[in-house]
This record gives sequence, C-alpha cells and structure tokens, in this order.
Amino acid sequence: MENLQRIALLIDADNTQLSKLEAIINEISTMGRIVVRRAYGNWRKDSLRKWESELKRLAIRAVQQFDYTKGKNATDMALVIDTMDLLMKGAYDSFVIVASDSDYTPLAIRLQESGAMVFGVGEKKTPEAFRNACDNFIYLENLDLEDDEPEDSAAEQPLSKGDQRKARLDGLSQVHFLLKQGTEKFGDDDGWADASIVTQWIRRAKPDFDLRNFGYHKMIELFEDFPKKYEVRRQNADRNGGKVYYRRR
Repeated sequence: MENLQRIALLIDADNTQLSKLEAIINEISTMGRIVVRRAYGNWRKDSLRKWESELKRLAIRAVQQFDYTKGKNATDMALVIDTMDLLMKGAYDSFVIVASDSDYTPLAIRLQESGAMVFGVGEKKTPEAFRNACDNFIYLENLDLEDDEPEDSAAEQPLSKGDQRKARLDGLSQVHFLLKQGTEKFGDDDGWADASIVTQWIRRAKPDFDLRNFGYHKMIELFEDFPKKYEVRRQNADRNGGKVYYRRR
C-alpha cells in the first residue's frame, strides 16, 4: 500500500483503558502508518503502575507529566502542547487523540482548521462536543483483542503438519482473529479481502509478525490448512502468481 497516511497517536493515560491499547493500535494501523506513539501521564501514580510493561511491549513512548497542583491533572495540557508542536512540523497527515475528556475539543477543532484529519478514541461516555469535533470517533467498547469464536483445537488441527504446529495453536488463534478483522476492515460486500493488503496491515500493527513462526511461508498455506475457517480465491490459476483473496466461512 503506497502513500500511507502518517499518523501521530497521542494517548491520555488518565482517560483510557490499558487493556485496549493493542486493539487501538490494530485499529489505527488500518488507516496508515503510526509514526508517533506517545502516552501521557504521571507514571508515579498507583493507578498507572501497570502501564509500564505494556508501553514497552507496544513501543509507545511514555511522557512523564507531574501533577503540579493537587487535584489538577496536567496531563491534558502536556498532550496539547506536544500535539501543537507536531502540527507545526507539518510532517503528519492525521492525529489520533485517545481520551474520553471534553477538554480536548478545542484541540480537535484547531487541528481540523489546520487541514489535519482528526480521529478520537474513547469510551461511549465521551461528551458529544469532543466526538463531534473529530472527523471520526471510535468507541473503545467496539475494540476487542479476542475472537468471539472459541478455537476448537480438536476440530481445527492443521491437516498435514504434525505435532510441532499443534503446539502453536495459541499463537495462531491471534492470527485467525486478525484475519477475521481484516475481512471486516478491508473486505468487499461479499466478505472477500485481498490477502496482501491484510498482511501489510497486520505487519503495521504487529511489526514482529512472521508467518515462519507458524511454519508457513505464504498466507495461502495457512488458509489451506484451515478449510473450515477460510475460503480462498485466486485471481488466476497460478498458485505462485497473481492476487489471493480470502473470506471467512
């Protein structure tokens, strides 16, 4: 996918859910390349102690912001200042503000006035003013990391690979979920999605994604190992050439 949108992702840790961080990155990666990943908070707070390991794992830069006055949250001010600095660089096409706080409404309006696309991500309780100030607002409640279809390890064993691959079913379950998301985000009206486009999105969301970890060299090999999950269509009869499309059964 060429000419990807350059995205700055800015997270107010005091106003979002730690458990949704990876799902947020997966979702935003469908829109382009996340160039900036920052989370803002006073990391000395007990309520944010659990964030450190997840921020490290997802390569999100933690920006420390002390509470200078008791009872006042300075996180939002730090996020706003940094966002305006990034805007002035003129290097980003889109800004994603992860918060459920109406205090970010003026920021969203200012970004729009500068010609930038603005995406908001927050809970359904987010005030209408902030939601309406964004080009698109995504509800955290709609983002998930778990497939709603439980894996049946007995029925879904790969057909021809043996015990070594069976031990990798836990990792494959996440791949199956991402492929399911891929059909929802990139599929046509009949559910067919271009496997190469979905694979590029997965690699943006998860830079360490490598089919070889699961014993495959091509995505079509995975599809064909799970015929109960996927239907495959090739643009031509040549297995080694042309586009591969898939959809969930």
